[in-house]
Amino acid sequence: MILDARSVCSGATGRNGGHLRPDLYGHIPKYINRGGVRAGAEIAEFEIAHFKALKELILREKIDCDLTLTRTCDVWNNQNAADDAKAVYDRLRLNPELSYMEDVHFTIGKDAETISGVKGAKACSTYTTTTLSPYKLITSLLASTLATSSANLQTNTPVISIKQSDHLYHLVETSRGILRARKVVHANNAYVSGLLPEYAKKIIPCKGICCHITVPKDATASPIGYSYIVRTEDGILDYLIPRPDGSIIVGGASATFRSHKDQWYNNVDDGKLIEATMKERYYENFMQRTFRGWENSDAKIESIWTGVMGYSFDSNPHIGLIPQKSNQFIIAGFNGHGMPVIWLAAKGLAEMLITGKSFEEVRVPMSLPRLFKTTQDRIDRAQNGPEGGDILN
Repeated sequence: MILDARSVCSGATGRNGGHLRPDLYGHIPKYINRGGVRAGAEIAEFEIAHFKALKELILREKIDCDLTLTRTCDVWNNQNAADDAKAVYDRLRLNPELSYMEDVHFTIGKDAETISGVKGAKACSTYTTTTLSPYKLITSLLASTLATSSANLQTNTPVISIKQSDHLYHLVETSRGILRARKVVHANNAYVSGLLPEYAKKIIPCKGICCHITVPKDATASPIGYSYIVRTEDGILDYLIPRPDGSIIVGGASATFRSHKDQWYNNVDDGKLIEATMKERYYENFMQRTFRGWENSDAKIESIWTGVMGYSFDSNPHIGLIPQKSNQFIIAGFNGHGMPVIWLAAKGLAEMLITGKSFEEVRVPMSLPRLFKTTQDRIDRAQNGPEGGDILN
């Protein structure tokens, strides 16, 4: 039984930009500092493994979801930030345990603008990535699963409470009645603390903003050869995904609203745009001011929306058996970075449910990253730590 409080993919999945981009060095130093080199490498390798896993799935199931294998281009327009990024790259590149760094090509200096196509670029790096439509992928998978009668999907059915009736069953109270279930999986990400208050300080709902930019058919614009992460001179970060039809998805801009905490932090209202970003009209003429060769493109915003992500106190998702709860499991807290994490994490969780294996025992085919395991210690650290943890500090 799958219960969805709203309609299928009406939340973050349907609002996702579609960037299946592994983080090969951005947060890896932090993970290495906290868990050691192997722990950091596990996360990068796990994310990279999603290329093959999802490609095989999509081809096997013949899913039309705009799958595109490409390279991503990280761009730094601030010289100090560029120098810092180069230092991180050099340090990781020399570590023999981080062999995946061989795919990363880093350029600093005058050639960065030419390679990236971004005006004022001081440095850039490229590596393999994938883009796709999460909405098309998930709705297709749901349709094929439901066609086999192996699952029962009930939409517009919010869960009100979960109570253990005896040692075998949980009573799942919904707006439409009560169900009995032996095992329960909490896969509601940003909203997980609604039923699990112990995660209220661990996984915080945080709003983001995204837009769809189109270009007139007769316009002149340079080709966009990469997906992007662009960091401006004043520290605003945006991600960009070119679509097969020539349009562009752009999201991010958190620096424009970060100081307006009430508009994004611990906020679940995805029906209202983020006022600070809209007031700045940040995405108007974004392509024209950011990319070389787009000055006369007449690119314009076709639509703009917001979505709610589940951000984790320590930057890592929570996966596995919930401490002090019998046969209740969690898979949540993906920090707006679920694309290269969720599929194999969910596969590992499914193996736990079916076989009774522990977090450490499952293989997908590699082990789940150790820093992803939900534990009482992680919950306690968030409960007793500074507000927001990595999110605000």
